[in-house]
Amino acid sequence: MPAGTMFAKFKSTNVAASSSTQNVADGNPITQYFEIGKPVACAGPELIWRIHDAYRKSDNKECSVFIFEKKVAEKLHKPRRKETITELLKSSVKTLERFRHPRILQIYHTVEENADTLAFASEPIFASLSNVLAFHESKTYENPNVPPTAGGTAGAGQAQAAANTLPQRPAHAKEYNFLDMELKYGFLQLTEALAYLHYSGHVIHRNVCPSSILITKRGIWKLAGMEYVERMNENDLNSSIPCPPWSNRVSKMAQPNLDFMAPETQSTSKCSLLSDMFSLGMVICAVFNSGRPLIQAGNSTSNYAKQMESLDDLVHKLMPRLPIALQEATSRMASRDATARPTAQLLQLIKYFIDPAISALKFLDVVNMKDTQQKSQFYKTTLIEAMPLIPRKLWWQNIWPMLKSEINNNEVLAAVLQPVMLFVQEATHTEYDNLMSATMKVVYNTPKSIQASVTILENLHLIIEKTKPEDVTTDIMPMLFCSFDGSTIQVQSAAVVAVANVFDSIDELSIRRMVLPKVKLVFEKNITDPKIVQNVLMCIERVMDRMERAQVMDEVLPLLANVRIPDPDIIMRTVRIYHKLFVDKTYGLTVETMATNVLPLLIPHTVNPALNFEQYCYLLEVLQQMLEAIDRQQRNKLKLDNLSMASPERHRTLRHQFSTDNMNAPPFNIPNLRIDQRKTSSAEDMARKNSGGSGMLGGWWFGCSPSSPDSNFLRVGNVFPNRRLSDNTLMTPKIRIAPSCASSPGGTPGSGLPTRRHSSIGPQERRGSTINLSPPTKSPLLYSQKQGGSMPNTSSSVPFLLSSSMQSIRSRRQSTVLSSGPLGSGSGILQQLGSGMVRQLTSVSGTVSPVPLLRVNGTRNSNSNVRKCPSLNITFSQ
Repeated sequence: MPAGTMFAKFKSTNVAASSSTQNVADGNPITQYFEIGKPVACAGPELIWRIHDAYRKSDNKECSVFIFEKKVAEKLHKPRRKETITELLKSSVKTLERFRHPRILQIYHTVEENADTLAFASEPIFASLSNVLAFHESKTYENPNVPPTAGGTAGAGQAQAAANTLPQRPAHAKEYNFLDMELKYGFLQLTEALAYLHYSGHVIHRNVCPSSILITKRGIWKLAGMEYVERMNENDLNSSIPCPPWSNRVSKMAQPNLDFMAPETQSTSKCSLLSDMFSLGMVICAVFNSGRPLIQAGNSTSNYAKQMESLDDLVHKLMPRLPIALQEATSRMASRDATARPTAQLLQLIKYFIDPAISALKFLDVVNMKDTQQKSQFYKTTLIEAMPLIPRKLWWQNIWPMLKSEINNNEVLAAVLQPVMLFVQEATHTEYDNLMSATMKVVYNTPKSIQASVTILENLHLIIEKTKPEDVTTDIMPMLFCSFDGSTIQVQSAAVVAVANVFDSIDELSIRRMVLPKVKLVFEKNITDPKIVQNVLMCIERVMDRMERAQVMDEVLPLLANVRIPDPDIIMRTVRIYHKLFVDKTYGLTVETMATNVLPLLIPHTVNPALNFEQYCYLLEVLQQMLEAIDRQQRNKLKLDNLSMASPERHRTLRHQFSTDNMNAPPFNIPNLRIDQRKTSSAEDMARKNSGGSGMLGGWWFGCSPSSPDSNFLRVGNVFPNRRLSDNTLMTPKIRIAPSCASSPGGTPGSGLPTRRHSSIGPQERRGSTINLSPPTKSPLLYSQKQGGSMPNTSSSVPFLLSSSMQSIRSRRQSTVLSSGPLGSGSGILQQLGSGMVRQLTSVSGTVSPVPLLRVNGTRNSNSNVRKCPSLNITFSQ
């Protein structure tokens, strides 16, 4: 990686040093191996190590270079002590080299020395914990060029001397804020580091403080500062060993930080493994106390002793600021009683550190120690599941650098690409351009395994969405087109899917000349593979809009004709493509093509048992639309040729539902109209037979001559068989004639006539009748003597004609017995009725029953309820 790119993020860092100080490493042998940049942090006792960004010349690997200027010790201390400090720092670096652990600072290059400086290289460092926590401290240091110290305010003379030699607090550390998960993971890392030193290295660190804790650019907390370690006997890990207390007679650079020192060390000159646990507890308290340690002795043993007396109260007041799960362990670690403190091994097991996200981050830190199978399993499953629980800040700070380092490992590339695609999906355009673009270019242009290629192709639409258009043309499209030429079916199928997903980013010329021929070739090679055929059809469906009509007709239709797999999904996708060709008129799918090439292929699928109901309905709908289009065009063509073609009723379902040939007028309903079926009498049946004009009866019965215009009412009645004659304006109303006397069978003296209904009265309205018409029951009624004819006796065959709203009369009075002889010399009763008058009927016994006169011309009689009507229809019955 170019040095300018690597150090661009630190342009805002201000360095209060002269030009000679910037080139402080000149002359040191380490410059032969590393390109050294600007200082970004400081660490160590009194923050005397200046940390510079750098990269290794041999492989461009990013790293950090620590530089110590010997003249700093000369100005702060007596000259005879310079050699003491130099040897102390050199021994600390060599101790770090001996301890190889993920939680201990990793040394890339051993210490190098010249007359002016000491220098060594390590993994990339972001800042020390002291640099970050100093931002949260109160404004103790008036001079901005004076660096913070973990022990409080420096002396006036020392501060003035340090102002010209040490860099001020780095700007990026000032702006750094810890997340809760960062703190949780950081404390766990320090605990693991101490557990390793105590139980594997058999040493006591003795200086666990913010200036000895380094935060890498991945956000990992590393323990360094091995200047004051004390080795222990393996059998005496639970015992104490002698160690010197803090003294004003010794240089501060040559002693541990007093503010974080265990009380037993100062009071009894002894220390143990639990002494480091006290220091760790004080670090945790400082983090939650805005960076200020609970004990601020100011390098004074007397101040230290006084403040130690009130330590328990300070810890108790601070506890509410800590997470609940961490409060008990921290209060015990900060206890003055060493036996109350937990060990590093026990501290790792508290509930506070049990977190699936933390477990994933822990494994990621040691993933380089795992084999290929363990790595693949972690990247594909564990990390993918844990990433939603990890803050985005740690994605880019902690996870992405490790994934980027695995890109070049072809054995695990396929597994690494799984979380990488999640990064691509969630990254902003700026994050992708600045952090991922260069790495992804390497992926495109390097040989990949089959699974890695499939993963890239299946997620190509996500990559193109974040990639610049010029990079899509130069890097991504060549890789996509080359994937079609692969020998493996998996890669070819994935390439087809990728084209369907990114067809908007492919120009039309490439679709016509590159994509379609390659897709057809893949289809022809794998015509029996349902998955590939499905992907090919999906690709064709997507890119059809970008193709020319001739190419669609010449290449797509033959391809569809070769689809022979009876899978429902494949059938439905084929039908959708045909339907798209049919609906979109720009393709010009003719009825001849539909009839000869399309329908013969689709119709057999109508009996495919694999189709469900919805699929079958969709298929049938498309077929009907095509058949209707064919029917419509053929009809128009035949009509233009003056040919008529009947419309067979069995083909009606195949025609368009709005065709004028198939329009049926809806039934016309008159509101509030009720039509009841009327029963006809035998007399009416006979008259209907004679209504053709032969005989006088037919014309008289219906009140009109054969040539009368009213004779059409029969034809009207035939057309409307359910219509009552009484509701037809052309028909006469029916009048039921009741028995004339109480002696008639079924009569009730004094009860009058039963109610009757006139055609002009509603079906529910009943009116009484006062008319007493009693036709003869045994002697037939004769026609006029002038005519000499006789009317057949219908008394036994003609029932009463009742409306649907009246009950049929089961028993009727016997009519008065009339004389069996001929009527008087007057006209017959029918003629008399026809003339508008009814005279008296003489019975056989000679008694005369008075019959009220009934005017049939519509005049209302005083003794009846008969309304005006155009004609009168009288029914006689026995």
